[in-house]
Amino acid sequence: MAKLKNLMISVSGVRGIVGEGLTPEVALKFAQAYGSEYGPGKVVVGRDSRVTGEMVKHAVWAGLQSVGCDVVDIGIAPTPTTELVTEKSGHAGGIIITASHNPKEWNALKLLAPDGLFLTAEQGENILKRINNDDFNFCQWNAIGKILKYDTSISEHIDAILALDLIDPQKIKDKKFKIVADCVNGAGGTILPQFFEALGCNVIFLNREPNGLFPRSPEPVPENLGQLAAAVKEHGADLGIAVDPDVDRLALVSEKGKPLGEEYTLALTTYFVLSKTPGDVVVNASTTRAIDDIAAGFGSVVHRTKVGEIHVADQARKIDAVMAGEGNGGVIYPKLHLGRDAPMGIALVLQLLAEDGKTISEIHAALPQYAMVKDKVALAFDADAKGAVAKLETMHPNDDIDTTDGVKFLYEKSWVHIRASNTEPIIRVMAEAPTREQAQSLVTQFKNEIAGIQDE
Repeated sequence: MAKLKNLMISVSGVRGIVGEGLTPEVALKFAQAYGSEYGPGKVVVGRDSRVTGEMVKHAVWAGLQSVGCDVVDIGIAPTPTTELVTEKSGHAGGIIITASHNPKEWNALKLLAPDGLFLTAEQGENILKRINNDDFNFCQWNAIGKILKYDTSISEHIDAILALDLIDPQKIKDKKFKIVADCVNGAGGTILPQFFEALGCNVIFLNREPNGLFPRSPEPVPENLGQLAAAVKEHGADLGIAVDPDVDRLALVSEKGKPLGEEYTLALTTYFVLSKTPGDVVVNASTTRAIDDIAAGFGSVVHRTKVGEIHVADQARKIDAVMAGEGNGGVIYPKLHLGRDAPMGIALVLQLLAEDGKTISEIHAALPQYAMVKDKVALAFDADAKGAVAKLETMHPNDDIDTTDGVKFLYEKSWVHIRASNTEPIIRVMAEAPTREQAQSLVTQFKNEIAGIQDE
């Protein structure tokens, strides 16, 4: 398909700027290929609140219907909600229309396997082969798929969380937590009001309307949470929470108005789960080593995978992990489902607060403390990024190196992870150490080494 340009294609789907790379034709072709691969049958379709979501939705619907798939329309809903509906019996698969934390001019299709997990690399390649070969199973006029409305997805998601053994809704209600919640005008506005009401919380909402007009950069990283931090202090709240537009990532702000960093969302929830449930943990190669320290305290083993939710979820399923996730605020609690789920993360944090009796600052301070610096090196489109990363390994023959994903140099109390991006002409350089200065020093050192390789 000649028009697969200016797009980011990965194991989880396709994304691009609407009108430049992501067009109705692209969405149509991906839906036709997906429906041909997994249909005919019922395919769940949910979306975030982006302005372009309605347009992309109709292209996806048309593509699915044309190959005989019925569309199960759940409307604007979080990514984890769509995953939960998809894995229900009788559904052939699911498509999520969302560009996650990307700016509002972007949109995307995230493709789910029938089990509600993202496609594997092999499954994704099968979709691309169908697109490139125009291999679609078009049906006759009398077998065109139908549009089926499904209006209970949000309430089912909430009920599933509150029914978990680890969550005691009454104990949370008794605390009457005051919370400031920033929905960034994304799909969070469709679930968090009802969710917090069920937990008896007093909530001040910021950017609640799910209209897709993100008031700031939508990624829930500390530098984007100034409004939330100020509101937490102004209202004397117990906690601030921020989600991304499709509600699979969660960031926390303490009662002091301090963003805790998205890495510590997973650290806090992992600490709570392991305190209740013995077992192993799965995270990706770039996640904070605080997870390893916490797990060691409970006699648990941490397994690390390549970066990407499907890699984490697949390994968690294989080893029956009790906790999993990614350090970008992506909490995976396998008892519920094997997907990143911000409402699930919120419930675990509130249960921790309710049981511990301390403030979120006090609980956070008691955890192992590390600082992380995330950076990148821009490359020309024809640059050999993976070759440059491999060259780094040969330059450090005596270092302890993990090659799970790119190269990760392991030191006594720190690490630096260098990997070629799968979707952009860049090399990602991330480091973690006891202090930010030490982490920055590692990043600077290895960026300089990469620059030297480029100059050769």
